Amino acid sequence: MASVPGPAAGRPSVGSVEKIVYLLWRDPAVPATDWSHDLRHGATAAVLAAGAHGLQVNVADDAVATATLRFTEIDPQMEAVVGVWVDSARTAARAPVDAALAAALGTARVEAYLVTESEPLRNAAHPVPPGERTPGFANLAFLRRPPEMTPAAWIAAWHDDHTPVAIETQSTFGYVQNVVARGLTPDAPAIDGIVEELFPPEALTDIHAFFAADDDAELARRMGLMAESTARFGADRALDLVPTSRYVMRSPWADGIPPG
Repeated sequence: MASVPGPAAGRPSVGSVEKIVYLLWRDPAVPATDWSHDLRHGATAAVLAAGAHGLQVNVADDAVATATLRFTEIDPQMEAVVGVWVDSARTAARAPVDAALAAALGTARVEAYLVTESEPLRNAAHPVPPGERTPGFANLAFLRRPPEMTPAAWIAAWHDDHTPVAIETQSTFGYVQNVVARGLTPDAPAIDGIVEELFPPEALTDIHAFFAADDDAELARRMGLMAESTARFGADRALDLVPTSRYVMRSPWADGIPPG
């Protein structure tokens, strides 16, 4: 198990927090294996020491290299996503976290977003201690709202209409939705939503396992339902899909409660 620092001495228990999602691009000169290690060790320690209440690392590493499904809109595509829970996401308040990430990684590019998080399906099937890899893999989907849809209509179609379809037609055991409130860095790509879906390991390369379908007929039915549902809010186009390994380094919610 990875060694994960506890809360800073004397810091009060977490109350209201804001969530920042950082997208990270690896410097090609840094080997992917070394970069992944540094994310989960040096960067984790630095970010928590900078005052973060919680930290999650998703990284496109060797464990997900054979994934069947990938979509690329942003080129080159980010190779890691780091979720950080802080007291405030305003520029001055988050500066120590920004600096900690940059110093620990020497990464080629970092972009940040303030998000609101919803978790309609909590990972109760495969919880792990802090710092350990969640079994299976996590697909991260980056959504753009179609210009013809209002924000309210888009969120309703995504959260209210699509959520049960996604959960019922796939083999997911965890599902997190992040609505982007705003970009926090000047060059942050246009993204309106970030989805994280947790899948069992066999779904990485087996489309039947991905959709929890026993035969071709059931696979076609489930894929049809998903295609119809995603088309309603534009998630069938202008999509980035990044398979990742998931590490919850520290839960933001309560000390002593293992994250999923």
